[in-house]
Parts: sequence; structure tokens; C-alpha cells
Amino acid sequence: MINNDLRIKIVEMVKRSGEGHIPSSFSIVDILNFLYGNILKIDSQNPKWDERDYFILSKGHGCGAFYAVLHKYNFLSDKDIMDYSTKDGILGGHPDMKIVPGAEASTGSLGHGFPTSIGIALGLKIKKKSNRVFALLGDGECHEGTIWESAQVARNLNLGNLCAIIDWNGSASQLMPVDDLPAKWKAFGWNVMVIDGHSEVDLKLAFDGIEAKVDGIPTVIIAKTIKGKGVSFIEGHGKWHHKIPDDKEMKLILEELST
Repeated sequence: MINNDLRIKIVEMVKRSGEGHIPSSFSIVDILNFLYGNILKIDSQNPKWDERDYFILSKGHGCGAFYAVLHKYNFLSDKDIMDYSTKDGILGGHPDMKIVPGAEASTGSLGHGFPTSIGIALGLKIKKKSNRVFALLGDGECHEGTIWESAQVARNLNLGNLCAIIDWNGSASQLMPVDDLPAKWKAFGWNVMVIDGHSEVDLKLAFDGIEAKVDGIPTVIIAKTIKGKGVSFIEGHGKWHHKIPDDKEMKLILEELST
């Protein structure tokens, strides 16, 4: 499977520190790796580069994947990863924009990162700058009122420089089984694409299909994913949401990810 090296890095971070959300990180890591490897205009040696594209992880508890990808693309050092969720490290259970290179917002309270991305996109539009803004949301936080207020604002302000990506891993369906996300976003006037969030082919087609404009219709990519993707006994929903593997489980996880 693609990106199993990143999945191994994530689970090792969580096991070592005793903190983290493995399933949520596994569901988004393929999306993040594709974004950073192929789409975003960024400079790891100058994270605040004025011409950069902006990425905001609205579902901040999936930061294990975010950190693994930032490390792969040289924003973070080996030491940063080793010190994840320790008193000596800069990487916590949610990203902190003040100390994490490449983090554009401090996120974790679900529903807050996306409105921040609206503000950034509007500021860039006012300044007539061509930088793009990407925000990754969980399907659960799409039940927050702030998400839909923000979606309405973005469409009415024609923030064509904004792309939302939804990690549609089914978490929300445990409590809200009737939820047509594509229809909702279409009703708010956005350009909507539905893809397999674990397919590089689908990801490429989706991102290549975005016509980013300072004045245009914003785009949402609704990515169907599997929570815990890559490890059979973690995939799905239940006890693994915030579970730390014991030594036996860790061995089994590494065996599956190494085959």
C-alpha cells in the first residue's frame, strides 16, 4: 500500500509517546502526502514564504499524519518526531502554529480551522494575491454550525482561491447515519468532487481539476476514506479511536504495514 512508511512513522510516534489518534491519522495520510508532494507551493526552509500556498488541518486530532508528512518534506527534524508529545518537544496532540514550522493555525477544537481558512482566503483576495488555501476537515466536524456559516460566506464572497477537503471516513455516521455530504455542499453553491481518498489517481484528477481564482467558486473535494486504513484490526470505528497499542498489537501492526 502507498505511504505505509508514513503509517509506520505515525504508529511509532503514538506508541513511543502514549498519545495520538492512529485511525484518524491513517485515513488522511494519503491525502496529505499527495498535497505536499504534488500540489502545494511551499518552501520548507522558509515556511512563512510570502508566495506559499496555505494548508490548514481543521481536524487537528489527525496531526500524527500531518507531522509525519511535514517531516518527510523537511519542515520537521528527526528530533522533533522523536520528541512528539513530550515536555521537551514542539509537537503536541494538536498542532500549535506558534512553534510548529508549517502549521498555519492552531487547531483541535472541531469546526474552528475551516473558518480560519476563510479569513486567510479573504485576506489574500483583498490583497489580490494568487496564493491558494487548502483546508482538510473531518466529516464529524461538518455537523458544526460554523462549517456551514463559513461555507456560505466563502461562496458569497466568491473565494475561488479556497479548496476544502473532507475526510469522509464515516465517523459521523455512527450518530448521524443520514448525511448526504455532496448534496449539502452543492446546496451551498460549491464545486463538488467525490473521490477515493486513498487513490493517487483520484487525488491527481481532483486537484488537477481545480481552477483556482481570486474571484470564483470555491471547491470541495469529498474524499471517501477508511478510518484506520492499512491495518485490518484498526480499520473502522470503535475502541481504536484514541487507543495506544500494547507490545503485541504493535508487532501485529508493523507486520501488516510491512507486507
